[in-house]
Amino acid sequence: MKLDIIVPTLNEEETVEKLYNEVNTIFNDIKYNLIFVDDGSTDNTLSILKYLYKNDNEHIKVISFSRNFGKDAAIHAGLSASTAEYAVIVDADMQQHPKYILKMLEFLKDNPDYDVVCMVNNYKNEGILQKIGKRTFYKLMKKSTNQNYVPGASDFRLMRHSVVKALTSMHESNRFTKGLFSYAGFKTHYIDYKPDKRIAGKSKFKLKSQITYAINGIFNFSTLPLRFASILGGTISFGAFIYLLITVIKTIVQGKDVPGYASLMCVLLILGGLILFVLGIIGEYVSRTYIEIKNRPVYIVKEKIGYKEDIL
Repeated sequence: MKLDIIVPTLNEEETVEKLYNEVNTIFNDIKYNLIFVDDGSTDNTLSILKYLYKNDNEHIKVISFSRNFGKDAAIHAGLSASTAEYAVIVDADMQQHPKYILKMLEFLKDNPDYDVVCMVNNYKNEGILQKIGKRTFYKLMKKSTNQNYVPGASDFRLMRHSVVKALTSMHESNRFTKGLFSYAGFKTHYIDYKPDKRIAGKSKFKLKSQITYAINGIFNFSTLPLRFASILGGTISFGAFIYLLITVIKTIVQGKDVPGYASLMCVLLILGGLILFVLGIIGEYVSRTYIEIKNRPVYIVKEKIGYKEDIL
C-alpha cells in the first residue's frame, strides 16, 4: 500500500462521508487506505463508517475506541496501524482539504533527504488574540525545550514510514503530538496553507481546549514551570532576607517596634498564595509521573473493522 490516510473522528457524522468521497475522487490512481479512528463518538459517526466499509472494504479501515481518549491517542492508534510507505494525518471536518496531500507527496518523492511535510496554518482566519496567544506559545516552547517549533505547524503532516515507526515507539500516556514530532527531529518541509471553512458541525477545539492543550504541552515537554518556581522561591527568599536585615537594623537603631496587623496579614497571604502556586506546579509534574508509572494503555480498542488482528 502506497499511502495511509489517518483520520481521527469525534462526532463527525455530517462530514466523514464527504471526506471519503473527496479522497476517493482525488486518489483514484493511487493505492491508499483510509484509516478512520473513532474516538468514542456519541452520534452516528461509527455507523456511517461501517456503512462506508461495507461499500468499499478495499480502502476503508476503522478503529473504534471504547470511550473518548483524545485526538492525540487517536493519532497514535492510526499511526500504529499504518504499514504504508507514506502516512498522513487529516482532520475529518474538511478544513484540511485532501487536495494538499498530492502536493505533499510530490515534494517527498522529489526530495529524498526530507522525511516529513507539514502544513502550516497562516492564521488568516483567526482573531488577533488567538494569533498572539499561539505565537507566544510556540516561542515559549522553542526557548524552553531547545527544539524546533514552527508557529502554526499543524498535525496535518505527511511522513515516511521511518517517521511513523519512531513516533509509535514512544508510548507515553500524556501525549502531545506536536512535541513528539519536534522531539523526533526528522527533517521537515513546511508549507503555508489557509484552512477551509468547516462544512458542518462545530469545532471540538474551542478556547478552553486550546489553553488546556498548551498547558499540557508545556508540562509534558518542558521543565520551565519548575525553573520558574525555583527562581520565584529564590527571589522571595532573598527579599525576605533583606527585609530581615532592615528590620534588625531598624530595631537596634530605633528600638522595639510592634508590626501592624494589616501588613502582617498581607505578607502571610501573599507568601501563602505563592507557596500553594509553587506546590501546584510541582503537583502537575508529580501527577504526570504517577500516571506514566501505571503504564496503562494510551487507548482501548472496542472494535476493529478491516483488520485481521483483534487488537493493535
